Amino acid sequence: MSAISGRALHYVFKIGDRAKNAFFFRQILGMKVLRHEEFKEGCDAACNGPYDNRWSKTMVGYGPESSHFVIELTYNYGVSSYEMGNDFGGVTIHSKDILSRAAEHSYPVTQVAGKAGSLLTSPDGYKFYVIDQPSASSDPVQSVELNVSNLQKSRKYWHDLLKLKVLEESEASLRLSYGEQQASLEITQIAEPINRAKAYGRIAFAIPAAEQPPLHEAVKAAGGAILTPLITLDTPGKATVTVVILGDPDGHEICFVDEEGFGQLSQVESDGEQRLDTYIQKDPFQQK
Repeated sequence: MSAISGRALHYVFKIGDRAKNAFFFRQILGMKVLRHEEFKEGCDAACNGPYDNRWSKTMVGYGPESSHFVIELTYNYGVSSYEMGNDFGGVTIHSKDILSRAAEHSYPVTQVAGKAGSLLTSPDGYKFYVIDQPSASSDPVQSVELNVSNLQKSRKYWHDLLKLKVLEESEASLRLSYGEQQASLEITQIAEPINRAKAYGRIAFAIPAAEQPPLHEAVKAAGGAILTPLITLDTPGKATVTVVILGDPDGHEICFVDEEGFGQLSQVESDGEQRLDTYIQKDPFQQK
């Protein structure tokens, strides 16, 4: 198929303690709650993982998802932790404020050999590399890193099949994007076998609805993994979206949602912060 008009949206983290995560993402990273949603049962596209129970979705970031790459915090009621694998590399953020906030709250900051920036780790073990300088763009989130077992095989998948443009390339890593003014995807080859364990996440992109069927067929024709065929998802009281969920050669999950529906669904909610705090306070599984 021809070029894809894609836009990077968010990455999904499964979290075990909403209160600790609310503190980390708001008070340390300085993100805002963009919207908060509660669900009574599992998602048809396994948005909350392989769980058919009550769960919540909290979108956090530095601005609207229409112009910023954000984080989706998925919380399954009654699940307090997830086994962490080696599939997720980290999120890189440019900011002059995060490290000072970390110091103010005595939050641990470490240095990692070969990595730019200072490492902060979320309560569930997800890595954030902070470059202590202002962002050159309006979005402080610069890139998301995924680890892979074979860089050339991943290049063929992400570039040749999914049509992301190659921005930078080295022997061990690849940086790609659908557009230079959005957060990039960094693919890094590691020596160990990829283990996605239980904490595995999902990266999401928006594309025009008209481009979803051709993408679905191209991946099918190439023998790629289609985890959820093109499906319609309803959110009560909100816009309906269509999604297709794919799996790359290492099992990384990729969601392609229609730009038209998601643009409506992802509107910032003025009461998102308050709703998150309310549900944290009355959570029967996390009452102190």
